[in-house]
Amino acid sequence: MPNKILENNSAVSATKKGTADKPTVKEDEMKSSPLHQFFVSALKDIYFAENAILDALEKMQEAATTEELKDAFEDHHLQTQKHVKRLEKVFQLIDEKPEKKECKAIKGIIEEGEEVIKATEDGSATRDVALIIAAQKVEHYEIATYGGLAQLAITMGHDKAADLLERTLQEEEDTDSLLTDIAETSINFDAEQED
Repeated sequence: MPNKILENNSAVSATKKGTADKPTVKEDEMKSSPLHQFFVSALKDIYFAENAILDALEKMQEAATTEELKDAFEDHHLQTQKHVKRLEKVFQLIDEKPEKKECKAIKGIIEEGEEVIKATEDGSATRDVALIIAAQKVEHYEIATYGGLAQLAITMGHDKAADLLERTLQEEEDTDSLLTDIAETSINFDAEQED
């Protein structure tokens, strides 16, 4: 009897070894499922968004008045570069190619940010207030997106991808909180004093 069990275990091991390089039927089914396809589409959307945000942050940093806000935008630019790399790792983990899909939402939010630059006086605290609000709109979009994607990754068993998405989510929340602190500490009060 013990020999029979050993033989069966060996057969199972051989079967596992033989299929290790090939996707399982379950993986194939999952890749063609509507949920997986939506997940990949949403990843492409935020991948486009993060790349667009890199350009927008440079413009916002240049337009900002205070050194504190300029530094915050510079730091977030560096962080966003890491977010792009992290997304590329997520694509790799789920065996998908990193591709951008136009994100109309982020394009609109960025255009709105460009409008506030034009509509506010150069060198004013009011411009910094407007830039902070514009940046927080971007952050809130990212927070909503990464929060949803992280939960989907957990649901679909993509645990490593979920960890990466949750790390980015936390960093986006931290940036949003930092922008609030900058506004509440001085910039909002300075803007109130402007004529």
